[in-house]
Amino acid sequence: MRRFFRVAALMVAALSFAMPMLDDARAQELAKDLFGSKRLPAVSSAPKSYGFYSKGCFSGGVAIPTDGAHWQAMRLSRNRRWGHPTMIALLEKFADDAAKDGWPGLMLGDISQPRGGPMLTGHASHQLGLDADIWFTPMPQERLSVAARETARQTSMIRKGGLTVDDRVWSDAHMRLLKRAASYPQVERILVHPGIKKKLCDTVTGDRSWLRKVRPFWGHDEHFHIRIGCQPGSTACKPQAAPPAGDGCDKSLAWWFTEEPWRPNKDPDAPKARDVMKMKSLPKECAAVLAMPSPPSEMAVTLGQGTSLATVTAPPLQPDPPETAAMGDAEMAPNAFAPTPKMSIPLPRQRPGN
Repeated sequence: MRRFFRVAALMVAALSFAMPMLDDARAQELAKDLFGSKRLPAVSSAPKSYGFYSKGCFSGGVAIPTDGAHWQAMRLSRNRRWGHPTMIALLEKFADDAAKDGWPGLMLGDISQPRGGPMLTGHASHQLGLDADIWFTPMPQERLSVAARETARQTSMIRKGGLTVDDRVWSDAHMRLLKRAASYPQVERILVHPGIKKKLCDTVTGDRSWLRKVRPFWGHDEHFHIRIGCQPGSTACKPQAAPPAGDGCDKSLAWWFTEEPWRPNKDPDAPKARDVMKMKSLPKECAAVLAMPSPPSEMAVTLGQGTSLATVTAPPLQPDPPETAAMGDAEMAPNAFAPTPKMSIPLPRQRPGN
């Protein structure tokens, strides 16, 4: 018996010695492989996001159904219909509101992986369940098959070889769609191609305050990206700085129509962050998120099927906070009701090499 306890003690000691090595081995694994292999979200008492939009994860996620009255989810094989419950509820509301505005329906692109984290392919962000892509292509009347959703093509809003909007495909309906997306207090940013931002700057009349949320960024000519802020209860979520004051139709936009943003990458073979990001780079809570149990099925955590909308709806909408001057600007915030001054935005040059 004494020998048994001695052997047991040695085994415990060996495990105690091995556990840090096991933890260290897990910390050295590629985060995209671990999070990309999870097919279902992490069950938790409350949904929480950890880290930043491009370096984090989340628990308590839910899925949006593949089909709704006013939306169709695309690229189903990617398994990226998951998000923080507030985001999923917001997308459903957005789809319904846009339909009332006359938009045929939303084609939903990537939201997030079931537990967030770096993706196997594609985005640098979308890691907290707080980002979503929506196609500029309106939803067709027919319901697309699973196979068709993998191959359906998006329509670029930008002239081929240029930086400005193609007026043959752009319409006032696209402007109204973006304005509706910006109307929700939860939405902090909407990313679009710089040419689309310029089109809005040149054509939007009346209330232009919502343009502050619409930010120019590379890509985003075929879809727009909406981002909501860190949600209540997610104390380890790192918020993004608020957009600069004003409507964004200024020198910051003019920069996008110079050669600098479009210069060839000096190191095109450098690996992307998601391809080298290891678990040790993510918030420590993300290891626990990976270890959390899964729900019994996808249906059990799909909004409107196994999950009640009432349990995930965001808090009552509150008005947007007053616009304040960005750091480095004058202390006095601009008057949102003052007429927007006429600004001359230079026409873009051709892309280098074109």
